[in-house]
Formats: sequence, C-alpha cells, structure tokens
Amino acid sequence: MSSRQEQRAARRREREERAAAEAAEQAKRQRLRQAAGVVFAVVAVGGIAAAVVVGGSSGSGPQATGSGGAAVPIPQQKITDLAEAAKAADCELREQLPNEGSDHVEGEVDGYKTNPPTSGPHSVTPAEDGEYSPGNEPAKENVVHTLEHGRIVFQFAPGTTRADQGRLSSLYSEDFSGGNGYHQAVMQNNTDMPFKFAAAAWTNYVGCPGPLNSATIDTLRAFRAKYVDKGPELVP
Repeated sequence: MSSRQEQRAARRREREERAAAEAAEQAKRQRLRQAAGVVFAVVAVGGIAAAVVVGGSSGSGPQATGSGGAAVPIPQQKITDLAEAAKAADCELREQLPNEGSDHVEGEVDGYKTNPPTSGPHSVTPAEDGEYSPGNEPAKENVVHTLEHGRIVFQFAPGTTRADQGRLSSLYSEDFSGGNGYHQAVMQNNTDMPFKFAAAAWTNYVGCPGPLNSATIDTLRAFRAKYVDKGPELVP
C-alpha cells in the first residue's frame, strides 16, 4: 500500500510528464508555423495595410484564421497602471480569483464561476495563439486550457463592429515582448459575458462596457503586460 507521500509524488510526476508532453507538442506546432511563414496582407478602407499572421493548427478544433476586420490604427499608450486604466475606462477588474481546478475532461463544462471563464476543468487541447474570425472561435474548454499556459485572450461580444475588431487586431499585432502576437489570442466571446470587451488570464480578468477608446485599449494593454506568462504551466 503506497504511502500518502508516494501517492503525491506519483501525481506530481504525472502532471510534470503531461506538461512536458504538451510543451513539446506546442513547440512542434510553433516550429511548423514559423517554417510556413504564412502572412496575409489585409488592406483597410483608408488604404492602410496591415499583416495578419495566421495561427497554426493543432489537428482538431477551430484554427486561428485572422480577425473579422481590417486592422485599424489605435492610440499610443497613455496609462500604464492597470488599476488606473480600468477605472478610467469604467472596466471591472477581477484579480487573484479562486482557482477552480485544472482537470482534463471531455465534452462541455457547465458551471464556470467567472464569465469569461478564467480557470477550471478544461479540454486536453489548448486553443492556438492567434486571431479567430467570428463564429470560428474555440470552445470555452479549449480557451481555459490556453489560459493555463500563460496566454492572454482578448474577447469581444457578438455584434462588435468590424472597426472595433480591427482595433483589437492592431492591439494583437503590436510589438509586444519581442514579437507581435506573443502568447495571446483574439476571438469573439461565446459564453454570453456581460461585457463588450474583455481580457482573460488564469484566475484574472478585466471586462469593459466599451467603447473601445484610448482608456479601454490601455486597460487591455496593461492587463496583457501584467499577466502574460503568469499561468501555472508556462508553455513556449
């Protein structure tokens, strides 16, 4: 009969082996994306050109295929403090929320305690980094897994204008942490969140009523800067 300490050690080894396997698979997909170098030129109505990087495929589930709107210029950052920016934009900032667990499950999960979800049981397959066109976004169970890997997921409510989608595309494409699109995704929300715009990380979120003005964009920027790569499993 194994002791309690041996059982804990076995469970820890199992988690470490699972995380290592997932990290290897993610790194493989990243190498394939870099090798492909697939870039689509997206031209705005005003003649502004932007590049939308297409995310790779995990072999199942939705793929990042580019935003639903052409990139739209956004203001430079004015407020860097997250709490200050959230207050200026009238956004709801929730930090250090209770961890709802991290078990891998099959099928749909009911009862996430935050909206958008920020932790809890999730699919074995994480959502890919990248931009997702409306209607092609991953299931919430895949999104929660990618939050566990330290990703930031920007979400917009259904019915968001193409111009605002383009502004989020520009936010995603900013030169951040050594490369645009670093450890983040942009997608339409599919959980009926009570916000127009939101950013989620593991056990943290900020939700904003809109409009997507300078203060709101600064809030999303500051949230990304604070919480990227802060998940319990850091995957390249």
